[in-house]
Amino acid sequence: MTTHTTNASSETTPFMSGIEPVLSLTELCEHLHVPAQTIYDLRSQGRGPRGFRVGRELRFRIGEIESWLARLEDCDQQHASDPGPGGGR
Repeated sequence: MTTHTTNASSETTPFMSGIEPVLSLTELCEHLHVPAQTIYDLRSQGRGPRGFRVGRELRFRIGEIESWLARLEDCDQQHASDPGPGGGR
């Protein structure tokens, strides 16, 4: 009797190699040292990272998190260099 076995890892490797790693909301919050509500608030204001749901859980692509953090840094640098309504001090 001949049995047919497959190596599951070799079958899934080409598919999985194209998937970018993701973080859960909890993992993102732990990494940034902020409560989940902060991320929810930023997202509702249109200032948070783009994410997607897998079931009930929010997930965020690593690349999107990096882009989002870069945008926050750019906004912060622009804000710091802007003298504001009262002019520079």
